[in-house]
Amino acid sequence: MPVDRTTHPRPAFSRRTRLFAAAAALPLLIGALGACGYGSKKDDTGDKAVPAAGGKKIDGLDKVRIGYFANLTHATALVGLRDGGLIQKELGGTEIQPFVFNAGPSEIEALNANSIDIGWIGPSPSINGYVKSHGKNLKIIAGSASGGVKLVVNPKKIKTLDDVKGKKIATPQLGNTQDVAFLNWIAEKGWKVDAQSGKGDVSVVRTDNKVTPDAYKSGAIDGAWVPEPTASKLVAEGGKVLLDESTLWPDKKFVITNVIVRQDFLKKHPDVVEAVLRGSVNTNAYIKANPDKAKSEANAALEAETGKGLPAEVIDPAWKSIQVTDDPLASTLDTEAEHAVKAGLLEKPDLKGIYDLTLLNKVLKAEGKPTVSAAGLGTQ
Repeated sequence: MPVDRTTHPRPAFSRRTRLFAAAAALPLLIGALGACGYGSKKDDTGDKAVPAAGGKKIDGLDKVRIGYFANLTHATALVGLRDGGLIQKELGGTEIQPFVFNAGPSEIEALNANSIDIGWIGPSPSINGYVKSHGKNLKIIAGSASGGVKLVVNPKKIKTLDDVKGKKIATPQLGNTQDVAFLNWIAEKGWKVDAQSGKGDVSVVRTDNKVTPDAYKSGAIDGAWVPEPTASKLVAEGGKVLLDESTLWPDKKFVITNVIVRQDFLKKHPDVVEAVLRGSVNTNAYIKANPDKAKSEANAALEAETGKGLPAEVIDPAWKSIQVTDDPLASTLDTEAEHAVKAGLLEKPDLKGIYDLTLLNKVLKAEGKPTVSAAGLGTQ
């Protein structure tokens, strides 16, 4: 495949190394994580190095390259990877080189190309990346966030769930995490929709999260099944939350963001991975203990990365609907894969071994926290 700046990572610098990779038109059965970056800013050019952190380098490693999205569902990364954040504190003199992505396939592509080592990413691209590499490239090593997905509709056109039939509802991308969830919900209602075309009893309109609010305002769509902060942006434009996806899951919890790692990096540098996980666990504890302060820090990170922070009427409800979690909620990932198979978007995958929670459970045990389960999909 020829190199194209619209589909391949391009590092840049403005206080930290950043990367804005556009959604790549890859032949994937499961597409990008729906929680694409809210807004964007043209990245600066140049290959300047990020100033080295203080302290001793772990494993003698100069840097660890970490990918994530400039999005609230990646709150752990937004707060923990900031200058002076708890993840860098655990890494000492090993420098974090952060890369920001706009789409899951681009981050998986970067991981496969050895351009990043660790990443915050959603369940669908995690599954797809694991399956496409025949289980040889990535491992899910921790959870990061749950929730934050809603069906928001035009209250003048849709007043009940049954009114969704016959309407035009947006999802972020064909086969992405929210698209699969919506298709499964439609099927459970007994309605018929062709998954590929989106045509049927409901018109499923695949629309990038960045343009969904404008599509809603213009009347091109009647609602959207989308992650935060897009959902709250639609509410700010007069939309109504008709359904919170968390209500469809046991204990109202389902994975929206994981932490993944290249398998070869995990084997070569387990101490570095453990330090990142310790920083992630500490960051999640900090967010839970200081929700308002962490919200402000996350929004400051969004503004630094995208050039546009979120207004209070968007970030306040969005932040409340997202729960940070160390638990990867493995059983819900398996269920999401089943939903994709049911929709005809994925052949039944073998996900055995997709998780390696050894280091996470080591960190949790040392912190006096309960260990977590891989739900039969771990390496042990």
